[in-house]
Amino acid sequence: MGAGTRATIIGMESPREVVTVYAGEQPPDSWDAALFLAGPTPRTPEVASWRPQAVDLLAQLWTGPGRLVVFVPERPEGGMPHGWLRQVQWEDTCLHLSDAVVFWVPRDLATLPGFTTNVEWGRWESSGRVVLGAPPDAPGLRYLSHYAQLHGAPVADTLDGTLSAALALLGGGALRAGAHRELPLALWHDEGVRTWLAGQEAAGNRLRSARVAWTWPGPDGRAFWWAAHVGVEVAAEGRVKDNEVVIGRPDVSAVVAYLPGGSLPETRIVLVREFRSSAVTTDGYVHELPGGSQPGTADPRHVALAELAEETGLRVDAARLRPHGVRQPAATVSAHRVHLFSLELTEAELDALESGPQRHGVTADGEHTVLEFTTYARLLTDPNVDWTTVGLVTAALAAT
Repeated sequence: MGAGTRATIIGMESPREVVTVYAGEQPPDSWDAALFLAGPTPRTPEVASWRPQAVDLLAQLWTGPGRLVVFVPERPEGGMPHGWLRQVQWEDTCLHLSDAVVFWVPRDLATLPGFTTNVEWGRWESSGRVVLGAPPDAPGLRYLSHYAQLHGAPVADTLDGTLSAALALLGGGALRAGAHRELPLALWHDEGVRTWLAGQEAAGNRLRSARVAWTWPGPDGRAFWWAAHVGVEVAAEGRVKDNEVVIGRPDVSAVVAYLPGGSLPETRIVLVREFRSSAVTTDGYVHELPGGSQPGTADPRHVALAELAEETGLRVDAARLRPHGVRQPAATVSAHRVHLFSLELTEAELDALESGPQRHGVTADGEHTVLEFTTYARLLTDPNVDWTTVGLVTAALAAT
Protein backbone atom coordinates (compact mmCIF):
# COMPACT_ATOMS: atom_id res chain seq x y z
CA MET A 1 0.00 0.00 0.00
CA GLY A 2 1.32 3.46 -0.89
CA ALA A 3 0.46 6.82 0.63
CA GLY A 4 -3.27 7.21 0.63
CA THR A 5 -3.73 3.47 0.08
CA ARG A 6 -6.04 2.14 2.76
CA ALA A 7 -7.06 -1.10 4.35
CA THR A 8 -10.63 -0.20 5.31
CA ILE A 9 -12.74 -2.33 7.61
CA ILE A 10 -16.49 -1.76 7.33
CA GLY A 11 -19.29 -2.99 9.54
CA MET A 12 -18.70 -0.91 12.66
CA GLU A 13 -20.42 2.28 13.74
CA SER A 14 -17.36 4.18 12.54
CA PRO A 15 -15.12 2.66 9.82
CA ARG A 16 -11.49 2.18 10.62
CA GLU A 17 -8.57 2.21 8.23
CA VAL A 18 -4.83 1.75 8.05
CA VAL A 19 -2.95 4.15 5.77
CA THR A 20 0.64 3.35 4.88
CA VAL A 21 3.02 6.24 4.15
CA TYR A 22 6.27 5.17 2.51
CA ALA A 23 9.63 6.96 2.50
CA GLY A 24 9.44 10.34 0.79
CA GLU A 25 5.63 10.50 0.75
CA GLN A 26 3.61 13.22 2.43
CA PRO A 27 1.64 12.35 5.57
CA PRO A 28 -2.17 12.63 5.43
CA ASP A 29 -3.86 15.77 6.73
CA SER A 30 -5.47 13.98 9.67
CA TRP A 31 -5.40 10.76 11.67
CA ASP A 32 -6.39 9.16 14.94
CA ALA A 33 -3.04 7.50 15.59
CA ALA A 34 0.36 7.34 13.90
CA LEU A 35 3.03 4.68 14.21
CA PHE A 36 6.59 4.55 12.87
CA LEU A 37 8.24 1.25 11.94
CA ALA A 38 11.83 1.79 13.05
CA GLY A 39 14.53 -0.84 12.84
CA PRO A 40 17.11 -2.16 10.36
CA THR A 41 16.42 -1.68 6.65
CA PRO A 42 17.85 -4.00 3.96
CA ARG A 43 20.52 -2.35 1.85
CA THR A 44 20.48 -4.93 -0.96
CA PRO A 45 17.60 -6.53 -2.92
CA GLU A 46 18.73 -9.98 -1.82
CA VAL A 47 17.69 -9.30 1.79
CA ALA A 48 13.95 -9.33 2.47
CA SER A 49 12.41 -6.55 4.53
CA TRP A 50 10.34 -7.34 7.61
CA ARG A 51 8.10 -4.30 7.14
CA PRO A 52 5.56 -5.69 4.59
CA GLN A 53 4.62 -8.36 7.13
CA ALA A 54 4.35 -5.68 9.82
CA VAL A 55 2.00 -3.59 7.66
CA ASP A 56 -0.21 -6.64 6.99
CA LEU A 57 -0.33 -7.47 10.70
CA LEU A 58 -1.26 -3.91 11.63
CA ALA A 59 -4.16 -3.98 9.17
CA GLN A 60 -5.45 -7.02 11.07
CA LEU A 61 -4.65 -5.83 14.60
CA TRP A 62 -5.85 -2.21 14.48
CA THR A 63 -9.25 -2.01 16.17
CA GLY A 64 -9.43 1.73 16.74
CA PRO A 65 -12.47 3.60 15.46
CA GLY A 66 -10.56 5.78 13.00
CA ARG A 67 -7.41 6.11 10.92
CA LEU A 68 -4.06 4.58 11.82
CA VAL A 69 -1.15 5.96 9.81
CA VAL A 70 1.90 3.72 9.49
CA PHE A 71 5.18 5.38 8.51
CA VAL A 72 7.45 2.98 6.61
CA PRO A 73 11.00 4.33 6.06
CA GLU A 74 11.53 2.48 2.77
CA ARG A 75 9.81 2.20 -0.59
CA PRO A 76 7.31 -0.58 -1.45
CA GLU A 77 9.82 -1.90 -3.96
CA GLY A 78 12.57 -1.66 -1.34
CA GLY A 79 15.40 0.75 -0.76
CA MET A 80 15.55 4.51 -0.22
CA PRO A 81 15.77 6.15 -3.67
CA HIS A 82 15.57 9.79 -2.60
CA GLY A 83 19.10 10.19 -1.30
CA TRP A 84 20.50 9.97 2.21
CA LEU A 85 19.80 13.54 3.37
CA ARG A 86 16.17 13.58 2.20
CA GLN A 87 15.67 10.19 3.81
CA VAL A 88 17.00 11.43 7.15
CA GLN A 89 14.83 14.56 6.99
CA TRP A 90 11.72 12.53 6.14
CA GLU A 91 12.38 10.09 8.97
CA ASP A 92 12.96 12.90 11.46
CA THR A 93 9.68 14.59 10.51
CA CYS A 94 7.65 11.39 10.69
CA LEU A 95 9.24 10.20 13.92
CA HIS A 96 8.17 13.44 15.59
CA LEU A 97 4.66 13.01 14.17
CA SER A 98 4.33 9.48 15.52
CA ASP A 99 2.38 8.51 18.62
CA ALA A 100 4.31 5.24 18.89
CA VAL A 101 7.69 4.17 17.51
CA VAL A 102 8.12 0.44 16.96
CA PHE A 103 11.70 -0.79 17.09
CA TRP A 104 11.67 -4.29 15.63
CA VAL A 105 15.31 -5.41 15.46
CA PRO A 106 15.79 -8.77 13.67
CA ARG A 107 19.50 -8.05 13.74
CA ASP A 108 21.87 -10.06 11.58
CA LEU A 109 25.38 -8.63 11.70
CA ALA A 110 26.05 -9.72 8.11
CA THR A 111 22.81 -8.64 6.40
CA LEU A 112 20.81 -6.44 8.83
CA PRO A 113 23.34 -4.96 11.27
CA GLY A 114 21.04 -2.13 12.41
CA PHE A 115 23.80 0.27 13.41
CA THR A 116 21.67 3.31 12.57
CA THR A 117 18.86 1.71 14.57
CA ASN A 118 21.04 1.92 17.68
CA VAL A 119 21.43 5.67 17.21
CA GLU A 120 17.74 6.15 16.51
CA TRP A 121 16.83 4.17 19.62
CA GLY A 122 19.08 6.41 21.69
CA ARG A 123 17.18 9.47 20.47
CA TRP A 124 13.75 8.08 21.39
CA GLU A 125 14.28 5.62 24.25
CA SER A 126 13.04 8.04 26.92
CA SER A 127 10.17 9.54 24.91
CA GLY A 128 7.47 7.31 26.37
CA ARG A 129 6.48 6.35 22.81
CA VAL A 130 8.78 3.40 22.05
CA VAL A 131 8.27 -0.35 21.95
CA LEU A 132 11.24 -2.69 21.55
CA GLY A 133 11.04 -6.07 19.89
CA ALA A 134 13.57 -8.59 18.62
CA PRO A 135 13.78 -12.34 17.98
CA PRO A 136 15.20 -14.22 20.98
CA ASP A 137 18.40 -15.06 19.07
CA ALA A 138 19.08 -11.54 17.74
CA PRO A 139 22.60 -10.44 18.76
CA GLY A 140 23.64 -7.13 20.29
CA LEU A 141 20.37 -6.25 22.04
CA ARG A 142 21.51 -6.14 25.66
CA TYR A 143 22.16 -2.39 25.70
CA LEU A 144 18.82 -1.55 24.06
CA SER A 145 16.96 -3.96 26.34
CA HIS A 146 18.56 -2.44 29.42
CA TYR A 147 17.31 1.04 28.57
CA ALA A 148 13.90 -0.24 27.55
CA GLN A 149 13.55 -1.70 31.03
CA LEU A 150 14.94 1.45 32.64
CA HIS A 151 12.36 3.65 30.90
CA GLY A 152 9.47 1.22 31.25
CA ALA A 153 9.14 0.62 27.50
CA PRO A 154 7.26 -2.53 26.44
CA VAL A 155 9.48 -5.37 25.17
CA ALA A 156 8.46 -8.38 23.06
CA ASP A 157 10.20 -11.20 21.20
CA THR A 158 7.79 -11.63 18.26
CA LEU A 159 6.75 -9.16 15.59
CA ASP A 160 3.03 -9.49 16.29
CA GLY A 161 3.67 -9.16 20.03
CA THR A 162 5.70 -6.00 19.43
CA LEU A 163 3.01 -4.48 17.23
CA SER A 164 0.29 -5.42 19.72
CA ALA A 165 2.22 -3.65 22.48
CA ALA A 166 2.49 -0.54 20.31
CA LEU A 167 -1.23 -0.56 19.56
CA ALA A 168 -1.92 -0.87 23.27
CA LEU A 169 -0.02 2.40 23.74
CA LEU A 170 -2.24 4.03 21.13
CA GLY A 171 -5.55 2.84 22.56
CA GLY A 172 -8.36 4.10 20.36
CA GLY A 173 -6.39 7.16 19.31
CA ALA A 174 -7.90 10.63 18.93
CA LEU A 175 -8.71 12.52 15.75
CA ARG A 176 -6.22 15.31 15.05
CA ALA A 177 -5.63 17.44 11.97
CA GLY A 178 -3.07 20.00 10.84
CA ALA A 179 -0.58 21.03 13.50
CA HIS A 180 -2.59 19.12 16.12
CA ARG A 181 -1.05 15.97 14.60
CA GLU A 182 2.28 17.13 16.02
CA LEU A 183 1.00 16.67 19.57
CA PRO A 184 1.39 12.95 20.35
CA LEU A 185 -1.46 11.12 22.01
CA ALA A 186 0.27 11.06 25.39
CA LEU A 187 0.13 14.87 25.42
CA TRP A 188 -3.09 15.28 23.45
CA HIS A 189 -4.96 13.54 26.26
CA ASP A 190 -3.27 15.74 28.87
CA GLU A 191 -5.76 18.18 30.37
CA GLY A 192 -3.15 20.92 30.69
CA VAL A 193 -2.20 20.69 27.02
CA ARG A 194 -5.83 20.84 25.96
CA THR A 195 -6.52 23.81 28.25
CA TRP A 196 -3.54 25.71 26.84
CA LEU A 197 -4.56 24.94 23.27
CA ALA A 198 -8.20 25.87 23.90
CA GLY A 199 -7.09 29.17 25.41
CA GLN A 200 -5.03 30.06 22.36
CA GLU A 201 -7.83 29.13 19.98
CA ALA A 202 -10.41 31.06 22.01
CA ALA A 203 -8.23 34.13 21.49
CA GLY A 204 -8.39 33.55 17.73
CA ASN A 205 -4.87 32.15 17.47
CA ARG A 206 -3.95 28.97 15.65
CA LEU A 207 -1.27 26.37 16.26
CA ARG A 208 0.93 26.15 13.18
CA SER A 209 3.63 23.79 14.42
CA ALA A 210 4.62 21.89 17.55
CA ARG A 211 7.63 19.73 18.31
CA VAL A 212 7.85 18.07 21.71
CA ALA A 213 11.26 18.87 23.20
CA TRP A 214 10.96 16.61 26.24
CA THR A 215 8.61 15.06 28.74
CA TRP A 216 9.19 14.07 32.36
CA PRO A 217 7.03 11.30 33.82
CA GLY A 218 5.12 11.46 37.08
CA PRO A 219 4.67 8.60 39.56
CA ASP A 220 2.03 7.00 37.31
CA GLY A 221 4.38 6.95 34.31
CA ARG A 222 2.41 9.56 32.37
CA ALA A 223 3.95 12.86 31.33
CA PHE A 224 3.94 15.28 34.28
CA TRP A 225 6.20 18.00 32.89
CA TRP A 226 6.36 18.67 29.16
CA ALA A 227 7.95 21.19 26.84
CA ALA A 228 7.18 21.88 23.19
CA HIS A 229 8.71 24.24 20.65
CA VAL A 230 5.66 25.77 19.01
CA GLY A 231 4.71 28.12 16.22
CA VAL A 232 1.50 30.07 16.82
CA GLU A 233 -0.34 32.25 14.34
CA VAL A 234 -1.15 35.37 16.35
CA ALA A 235 -4.45 36.64 14.95
CA ALA A 236 -4.27 40.13 16.45
CA GLU A 237 -0.79 40.73 15.03
CA GLY A 238 -1.02 38.94 11.69
CA ARG A 239 2.19 36.97 12.20
CA VAL A 240 3.49 33.58 13.28
CA LYS A 241 5.58 33.53 16.45
CA ASP A 242 7.78 30.45 16.41
CA ASN A 243 10.72 31.20 18.68
CA GLU A 244 9.28 30.08 22.01
CA VAL A 245 9.00 26.91 24.06
CA VAL A 246 5.82 26.20 26.00
CA ILE A 247 6.36 24.37 29.29
CA GLY A 248 3.47 22.74 31.09
CA ARG A 249 2.47 20.57 34.01
CA PRO A 250 -0.86 19.70 35.70
CA ASP A 251 -2.81 22.59 37.19
CA VAL A 252 -2.26 23.37 40.87
CA SER A 253 -4.70 24.05 43.70
CA ALA A 254 -3.46 26.36 46.47
CA VAL A 255 -5.01 27.34 49.80
CA VAL A 256 -4.55 30.59 51.72
CA ALA A 257 -5.24 29.43 55.28
CA TYR A 258 -5.44 32.52 57.49
CA LEU A 259 -6.67 33.94 60.77
CA PRO A 260 -7.89 37.56 60.58
CA GLY A 261 -6.02 40.03 62.76
CA GLY A 262 -6.88 43.47 64.02
CA SER A 263 -5.80 44.80 60.62
CA LEU A 264 -4.79 43.33 57.27
CA PRO A 265 -1.03 43.48 58.03
CA GLU A 266 -1.67 41.52 61.25
CA THR A 267 -3.52 38.69 59.45
CA ARG A 268 -1.78 35.41 60.27
CA ILE A 269 -1.04 33.06 57.38
CA VAL A 270 0.03 29.42 57.14
CA LEU A 271 2.88 28.61 54.75
CA VAL A 272 4.88 25.48 54.09
CA ARG A 273 8.63 25.29 53.63
CA GLU A 274 9.86 22.72 51.13
CA PHE A 275 13.17 22.12 49.40
CA ARG A 276 13.00 22.76 45.67
CA SER A 277 16.06 22.43 43.46
CA SER A 278 15.06 25.54 41.51
CA ALA A 279 14.93 27.79 44.58
CA VAL A 280 17.11 30.90 44.57
CA THR A 281 16.62 31.88 48.21
CA THR A 282 18.90 32.46 51.16
CA ASP A 283 18.11 29.02 52.62
CA GLY A 284 17.55 27.00 49.42
CA TYR A 285 13.88 26.41 50.23
CA VAL A 286 10.62 27.71 48.84
CA HIS A 287 8.13 29.22 51.26
CA GLU A 288 4.73 28.81 49.69
CA LEU A 289 1.06 28.08 50.21
CA PRO A 290 -0.16 24.56 50.90
CA GLY A 291 -1.12 23.12 47.55
CA GLY A 292 -0.16 20.98 44.62
CA SER A 293 -1.56 18.85 41.85
CA GLN A 294 -3.04 15.38 41.64
CA PRO A 295 -3.32 14.23 38.01
CA GLY A 296 -6.51 12.32 37.42
CA THR A 297 -8.45 14.29 40.05
CA ALA A 298 -10.80 16.55 38.12
CA ASP A 299 -12.20 18.74 40.92
CA PRO A 300 -9.73 21.48 41.97
CA ARG A 301 -11.51 21.79 45.32
CA HIS A 302 -10.86 18.12 46.10
CA VAL A 303 -7.21 18.61 45.13
CA ALA A 304 -7.01 21.60 47.47
CA LEU A 305 -8.47 19.61 50.37
CA ALA A 306 -6.13 16.68 49.77
CA GLU A 307 -3.02 18.87 49.47
CA LEU A 308 -3.97 20.85 52.57
CA ALA A 309 -4.23 17.62 54.55
CA GLU A 310 -0.98 16.20 53.15
CA GLU A 311 1.12 19.30 53.76
CA THR A 312 -0.35 20.63 57.02
CA GLY A 313 -2.31 17.77 58.59
CA LEU A 314 -5.44 19.95 58.61
CA ARG A 315 -8.68 18.36 57.38
CA VAL A 316 -11.72 20.53 56.83
CA ASP A 317 -15.13 20.32 55.19
CA ALA A 318 -15.14 21.23 51.50
CA ALA A 319 -17.80 23.89 52.04
CA ARG A 320 -15.34 25.98 54.05
CA LEU A 321 -13.05 26.56 51.07
CA ARG A 322 -13.78 29.84 49.31
CA PRO A 323 -12.85 29.84 45.60
CA HIS A 324 -11.06 32.83 44.07
CA GLY A 325 -10.80 31.73 40.46
CA VAL A 326 -8.00 30.33 38.33
CA ARG A 327 -5.03 32.09 36.72
CA GLN A 328 -1.56 31.30 35.44
CA PRO A 329 1.14 31.94 38.05
CA ALA A 330 3.92 32.58 35.52
CA ALA A 331 2.48 32.88 32.01
CA THR A 332 5.81 33.70 30.36
CA VAL A 333 7.25 30.40 31.59
CA SER A 334 4.54 27.79 32.01
CA ALA A 335 1.05 27.08 30.67
CA HIS A 336 -0.25 25.60 33.92
CA ARG A 337 -2.71 27.43 36.16
CA VAL A 338 -3.42 27.83 39.87
CA HIS A 339 -6.89 27.31 41.32
CA LEU A 340 -6.92 29.58 44.37
CA PHE A 341 -8.93 28.96 47.53
CA SER A 342 -8.96 30.57 50.96
CA LEU A 343 -9.80 29.09 54.34
CA GLU A 344 -10.54 31.24 57.39
CA LEU A 345 -9.14 29.43 60.41
CA THR A 346 -10.38 29.49 63.97
CA GLU A 347 -8.07 30.35 66.85
CA ALA A 348 -8.26 26.71 67.96
CA GLU A 349 -7.27 25.42 64.52
CA LEU A 350 -4.27 27.73 64.27
CA ASP A 351 -3.18 26.85 67.81
CA ALA A 352 -3.43 23.14 66.95
CA LEU A 353 -1.28 23.64 63.85
CA GLU A 354 1.34 25.59 65.78
CA SER A 355 1.53 23.07 68.62
CA GLY A 356 1.10 19.89 66.56
CA PRO A 357 3.44 18.01 64.21
CA GLN A 358 5.38 20.40 62.03
CA ARG A 359 6.67 17.97 59.40
CA HIS A 360 4.34 16.63 56.74
CA GLY A 361 4.32 15.59 53.10
CA VAL A 362 4.31 12.36 51.08
CA THR A 363 7.69 10.75 51.64
CA ALA A 364 7.22 8.29 48.76
CA ASP A 365 7.03 11.27 46.37
CA GLY A 366 10.09 12.94 47.89
CA GLU A 367 7.88 15.56 49.54
CA HIS A 368 8.97 16.91 52.93
CA THR A 369 7.09 20.00 54.10
CA VAL A 370 7.47 21.99 57.30
CA LEU A 371 4.81 24.35 58.62
CA GLU A 372 5.60 28.05 58.89
CA PHE A 373 3.51 30.85 60.34
CA THR A 374 3.76 34.47 59.32
CA THR A 375 1.75 37.65 59.02
CA TYR A 376 0.77 39.50 55.90
CA ALA A 377 3.13 42.33 56.83
CA ARG A 378 6.13 39.99 57.17
CA LEU A 379 5.14 38.14 54.00
CA LEU A 380 5.38 41.34 51.95
CA THR A 381 8.95 42.01 53.06
CA ASP A 382 10.32 38.44 53.17
CA PRO A 383 12.71 38.01 50.18
CA ASN A 384 12.38 34.22 50.43
CA VAL A 385 8.68 34.33 49.56
CA ASP A 386 8.24 34.47 45.79
CA TRP A 387 6.07 37.01 44.02
CA THR A 388 3.53 34.40 42.98
CA THR A 389 2.84 33.52 46.62
CA VAL A 390 2.63 37.21 47.54
CA GLY A 391 0.14 37.77 44.74
CA LEU A 392 -2.00 34.75 45.61
CA VAL A 393 -2.22 35.74 49.27
CA THR A 394 -3.00 39.35 48.39
CA ALA A 395 -5.74 38.32 45.95
CA ALA A 396 -7.40 36.04 48.49
CA LEU A 397 -7.24 38.47 51.42
CA ALA A 398 -8.45 41.38 49.31
CA ALA A 399 -11.61 39.41 48.57
CA THR A 400 -12.38 38.51 52.19
